[in-house]
Amino acid sequence: MDYVRDYAMYVSIFGMFSFSWFGWAQENPRSSWRKYIGIASGVSLLICLIGIYLSITNWDAPSVLNDKTSFDNYLISVYIELFVAGAGASILLKCKFNDYVAPWIAFIVGIHFISLKSVFNDFSLYLLAALLVAVSIASLFISKKLNVANSAITGIGTGTVLFAYALLGLIRYLSI
Repeated sequence: MDYVRDYAMYVSIFGMFSFSWFGWAQENPRSSWRKYIGIASGVSLLICLIGIYLSITNWDAPSVLNDKTSFDNYLISVYIELFVAGAGASILLKCKFNDYVAPWIAFIVGIHFISLKSVFNDFSLYLLAALLVAVSIASLFISKKLNVANSAITGIGTGTVLFAYALLGLIRYLSI
């Protein structure tokens, strides 16, 4: 994929969701972690805003999503992700497994990047999927060992991975 607009959107979207995940990580981390998570949130927001600026200034540039089939496949993937993540989270909450919602959401977000690889023709989305799935699973064990909420570990891990992908999007944007 060599679409400048799509790389700009990578920066903004991955930056925004990195910011969101670092926010979720603040649910119940160790108190000594809070300032670092807050700093990570702030830096993620800054990267997101840079991405928004780049996206706006390149809005008329071509995008993979200009192709109707690609756009339709993108929407299908996102709608399925939202439905499955929301339905699973609702079931977990109803069954009083609140602490498993963040890992569940991260797992589904990771899985949805598998289908987005073919939309954007970007092999790195397979790696992103694997990393997010790994974070979601590892968080279940690490959080117990560290005696923190699953959301703390899931949020830090997922936020970090998405931040790295926002930076990768910025590097790719600058290299075109």
